[in-house]
Amino acid sequence: MTHETFQKTVFAHKDGMYRLAKRLLISEDEAFDAVQNVMIRLWQMREELSQRNNIEAFAIQCIKNECLNRLKHADVVSQYRENTMQQVSDHSRQGDNTTEIIIEMIQSLPEKQKMVIQLKDVEEHSISEIAEIMELEENAVRINLMRARQKIKVQLEKLFEYEQRQF
Repeated sequence: MTHETFQKTVFAHKDGMYRLAKRLLISEDEAFDAVQNVMIRLWQMREELSQRNNIEAFAIQCIKNECLNRLKHADVVSQYRENTMQQVSDHSRQGDNTTEIIIEMIQSLPEKQKMVIQLKDVEEHSISEIAEIMELEENAVRINLMRARQKIKVQLEKLFEYEQRQF
């Protein structure tokens, strides 16, 4: 695979990889580093990539695995929890808008549900692409997506019900 081919087939997906990495890692710097590490590894295995059917799905899967490995590291996990708790407390004091509240709710979902809702509703991947990226059956992707959306719906209903009682 030539440099030009690599840029057209792999490097073209760096923005989507970055958005997923940022969603999982929270930190822009961590997300940038994760994408950079994956790009280096993909470049090193560029000859093997030409044998893959869906290079985008493979690249997204690589960034997902890189991010999950980073999250397993104890310092990153504790920092992630501290940042999330700080954001929640900031929102309770400031009364931010619904979009930011929904983003927080997505962040609080289990990893599979968070990734499925990110890939489907934000990145706009199809169910079959998500199944390939996450190495799940399509039915499992649908179930995780339905559960994630249901959890967010219930949380929003409780929030709005609470806000209406205050007035």
